[in-house]
Amino acid sequence: MTSLLVHTCCGPCASGCFEHWRQEGFQVTSFWYNPNIHPYTEHQKRLHTLQDFFRKKDTPLVVAEGYDVVGYFRAVVGHEEDRCRHCFRLRLSATASAARERGFEAFTTTLLISPYQDQELLKEIGDEIAQRVGLRFISEDMRPCYGDSRRISQELDLYRQKYCGCIYSEWERFRQKKR
Repeated sequence: MTSLLVHTCCGPCASGCFEHWRQEGFQVTSFWYNPNIHPYTEHQKRLHTLQDFFRKKDTPLVVAEGYDVVGYFRAVVGHEEDRCRHCFRLRLSATASAARERGFEAFTTTLLISPYQDQELLKEIGDEIAQRVGLRFISEDMRPCYGDSRRISQELDLYRQKYCGCIYSEWERFRQKKR
């Protein structure tokens, strides 16, 4: 059984991914590192939702220390139009490093379930990092499971956010509502 460390963005996305990866024969552990989520209260709300979900599912969760919002801003400021590339690289690099340090064979991300994320960009960055650190990146398109994640998270009454987490996406959400 391949050990898989999964960068996990939130409980709802996790709810649609983890059972699938288990059925595929992976031994899964969740990894929380999301310095992009703003404000801090939103970061904590998503983390607590995830912790509650995994307690009920008896799934291991590794939480990165601190709230590295400064590191996030250093990565994306000045690159706002291409911020997702820098954000994905930051979070997947941290996941791969944690996977290597803890002896995992592979890593992936729940971001692969979202119809709102650039799947090709995620795969490109994940593969690049995997090659650099000597691990396998599982880049399966999880979007067909998105409907399940919505259903499961509603059934479990999980907190569902309305934006990816970064201050830019929150701003875009309200800007679009105004139009």
